[in-house]
Amino acid sequence: MKELVEFIVKSLVSKPELLVITSEEEGDFIKISIKADEEDVGKIIGKQGKIAKSIRTIARSVAMKSGKKVAVEIN
Repeated sequence: MKELVEFIVKSLVSKPELLVITSEEEGDFIKISIKADEEDVGKIIGKQGKIAKSIRTIARSVAMKSGKKVAVEIN
């Protein structure tokens, strides 16, 4: 799951070396946190949050196949 989100986000940002993605798993819940450079945060979120919503939707659909829930947080 983390690898999928990392692949998507790295293709969006201009400074992928500053990108930090962490994943915490508790039972059937996965929390993925994305930390990026200030300039890149806007690229990850997108206009009106559309890109962030898309990333969350993709992560949820993959997690549902394995019976888990996921939350993606952008810092």
